[in-house]
Amino acid sequence: MKKITYAVLVFSMWLTSCTKDFTTINTNPNTTTNALPQQLLAPALVSVVGYNMNRNRSFNNELMQVTVDMGDGDGKIFRYDIRASTADYAYNGWYLELTNFKDLYKIASKDPNYNKSYMGISLICQSWIYSMLTDTYGDIPYFKSNLAKDSMIYEPPFDKQKDIYADIFQQLETANTLLSSNTAITASSDPVFGGNISKWRKFGNSLYLRLLLRLSGKAEVADLCIAKIKQIVNTNPGTYPIMTSNDESAILRWTGAGPYVSPFMSVREQDFRSPAIGSFFIEHLAIWNDPRVDIPTYGSNSINRWGIAPYSGSYQGVPSGYIPGQSPVKKCYFYSTTSAVTLMNEPMAGMIMNYAELNFILAEAAVKGWITGSAQTYYENGAQASITQWLPQWSVPIKQFLSDADIQWDDTAAQDDKMELIHLQKYYALFLTDMQQWFEYRRTGHPILPKGPGLKNNGIMPARMNYPVYVQSTNPTNYKAAVAAQGPDVISTQVWWQKP
Repeated sequence: MKKITYAVLVFSMWLTSCTKDFTTINTNPNTTTNALPQQLLAPALVSVVGYNMNRNRSFNNELMQVTVDMGDGDGKIFRYDIRASTADYAYNGWYLELTNFKDLYKIASKDPNYNKSYMGISLICQSWIYSMLTDTYGDIPYFKSNLAKDSMIYEPPFDKQKDIYADIFQQLETANTLLSSNTAITASSDPVFGGNISKWRKFGNSLYLRLLLRLSGKAEVADLCIAKIKQIVNTNPGTYPIMTSNDESAILRWTGAGPYVSPFMSVREQDFRSPAIGSFFIEHLAIWNDPRVDIPTYGSNSINRWGIAPYSGSYQGVPSGYIPGQSPVKKCYFYSTTSAVTLMNEPMAGMIMNYAELNFILAEAAVKGWITGSAQTYYENGAQASITQWLPQWSVPIKQFLSDADIQWDDTAAQDDKMELIHLQKYYALFLTDMQQWFEYRRTGHPILPKGPGLKNNGIMPARMNYPVYVQSTNPTNYKAAVAAQGPDVISTQVWWQKP
């Protein structure tokens, strides 16, 4: 009886924006109903980044050939074999924390001091979460989500991705205006920027560029997105400040103290090092002599910056998508130990958006002629920032490194070759950043990943996650309407921005 009661309790806590049990999901779980903005921000950020890191490790990394969870059983994501239950975790967690960020905005707006900064931060975080939701699932509850507590909306409609993005852009505009007031917040409430409002504003506008670029290939909105990118970067940069250094990257740093303990620390060491490193991920780094994975003395405190254990003195991976029954030899893996900094306790694993990514966004925009500025300079700045973010003391000239690795910029190359060059480096810059590698690959087809013979889904990269199965029974009318509008609730159905 106790087991049954516990199971019911856990399930009720998981139900999100499409459930009928909204009392739990729409009641702030972090504090009392009289919470202050400074009490809500840090717990919500920690929670969202935790969800992102866990899905990055178990889902994104498998699809994008960072790791290979070896085996011949069903549900091996590296073979594009995805169980329906995989969809629940991020969907539930993201909607849960949206309630907290919405409460944060509401409370800050009613504060006698009318704290515009907490309001702006809330809008940025909501935009960030909603963008991950819609990029993962497609059409989702948006305009009427998370309203059960206040408006008794237990079965919210699913909104079209086009309309969701349009409103996200408006929210980011509003956030930029709110943060321009530079109203002070409690520094200790902010584990990302320590209360630096200028950095939050730059992150919000950099996120804006990420999302504008995501829609830039969609014909019906392309001109508007390109024009906005140009306005932010060239026409009116004073109104839209963006990141200018690694120091302004949005990273929730895990200090190991109090609530700031990496979620990877809750993974058993043997489970953490169980997946093999994928050949695509590790062998480029080895060929380039990349300083992030200089070969260390195995098992000592000189573990490389990304905590990758070498194999017989070299870096070798397992080919992703291999046929069941082949049983390749596991070689490199992410090392786990408490005697050195590895990814398990890495302070910077709480990646949200970094300066290197921004540079590669600008490089692509410059290559396509949307903005002024040198695509080569943006590319080289991005490559350097990607390395020095992890190794601040690295002093090799970036041109020399890129030339030695034979990945230097070639201004005479075809546009598609330039895109491959940019996105191969961007792939590494997006390491640990939720599911951005997957989103970008779906948008561009870069970097070009090898296709193993054991892939399912006709060998085509999954275009989305299915909706959680329980949504079919808890919000049936709106679920059916969403499927009718978007297409079958399967991983091969493209979301709006992917469709021609």
